[in-house]
Amino acid sequence: MRPLIVSATREEIANSIPFLEKHNIPYLITGVGMVATTYALTRYLSTNNCDLLLQVGIAGAIDRTIDIGTVIEVDCDILSELGAEDGDHFIQIKDLGFGESEYRKINLSSIETYLPKHIGITVNTIHGSEKSINNVKNLFPKASIESMEGASFFYVAHHLNIPSLQVRSISNHVEKRDKSTWNIPLAVKNINEWLVSFLQKYY
Repeated sequence: MRPLIVSATREEIANSIPFLEKHNIPYLITGVGMVATTYALTRYLSTNNCDLLLQVGIAGAIDRTIDIGTVIEVDCDILSELGAEDGDHFIQIKDLGFGESEYRKINLSSIETYLPKHIGITVNTIHGSEKSINNVKNLFPKASIESMEGASFFYVAHHLNIPSLQVRSISNHVEKRDKSTWNIPLAVKNINEWLVSFLQKYY
């Protein structure tokens, strides 16, 4: 098996990079956001082969029952802002007849994360106001995780038909912006511990 580890920023996987380099496991730093992720991942895969795409990083939890620092798997992710406004009503891209906005992981039967499974939304703007948070909860009531890259990662994997996993560690709850309640160091520590343990088990 040849995995590719994908992360938006170097900081999110910095603790694991010595292990990755020692074991010749390739990794890709895409940059933050959907556009950067789609471009970087597609460009890499145009000249490199892999058996599994594994995106790791931090994320916010819409569901406040998920504790900060929890490591979870996002097995379905939604491009939540792709669509049109009709007054106060939002129309998703699929309802406009212009394509899909929901993408799922592609299973590799020999691999299991044994992590809690969640639905995510992917956004250009991290939610930080009560009004926008309530809107997204009403639009996507089953979604519990928010990131800026997940659905675009699954989008590329889907179109290239490459097995894919997305694993996130919760750094904050999605609420009115208050960085004093965030714990990025804990989230980074936990995602790196999980990543090394996972790779030691399967690779």
